[in-house]
Amino acid sequence: MTTQPPPDAPDAAAADLIKLRRRVEALGRKRDEADDRLRKLLAALLPLDDLLADTAMRAEQLGEHRTGRPDPQAVAVAIALREQVDAAHRLLRSELARCDVRPMELTGKAADPVEARVLSVEPHPTAPADTVLRETVTGFRLGLTALRQAEVVLATPGPAPEPAGDPAATDGAVPDRRAQPHRTSRARRRAQGKKTSPLPRKRRSRRHR
Repeated sequence: MTTQPPPDAPDAAAADLIKLRRRVEALGRKRDEADDRLRKLLAALLPLDDLLADTAMRAEQLGEHRTGRPDPQAVAVAIALREQVDAAHRLLRSELARCDVRPMELTGKAADPVEARVLSVEPHPTAPADTVLRETVTGFRLGLTALRQAEVVLATPGPAPEPAGDPAATDGAVPDRRAQPHRTSRARRRAQGKKTSPLPRKRRSRRHR
């Protein structure tokens, strides 16, 4: 005579399965929340990367574009500032790479509308059409997905634009008004002349003999 399983055994197995499914769903939600927090944290660090890159560029310009006799101390300060900023930038990029965050490096490549937002186009004599000439805002990927879109300038066939020269040296430039002599009105000059001119001498009348 075979023993029959208790009638409540299937119900207990189904209840355990429901509990396990709920635990898996809860763990999945927690993982999604953790991924979302990590993504927001990494995205919040990207403006710091922009700031360090811009500061390094300005420090380099400070050392190159000094007029007159360069001050050795100022040049040394500019070089030290550039080195410190570069070191901080490399450290930040290294920490981002540990979290699988890397720059897109789109220059010379075709622009993907998912990863890049086109700001403008610029003629270029050799670059293929619709390729990225430069990134005005660096794009980053988290793994294989875009963490931040790049803002780019695309190439179009044509001669390269002429570099902007000194506005004061261009034709039709407006002269500096501060270098012009101060002009007074005719009425004011007359009034000033009356104030400064000597009084006319009275003519002596001739005595008739």
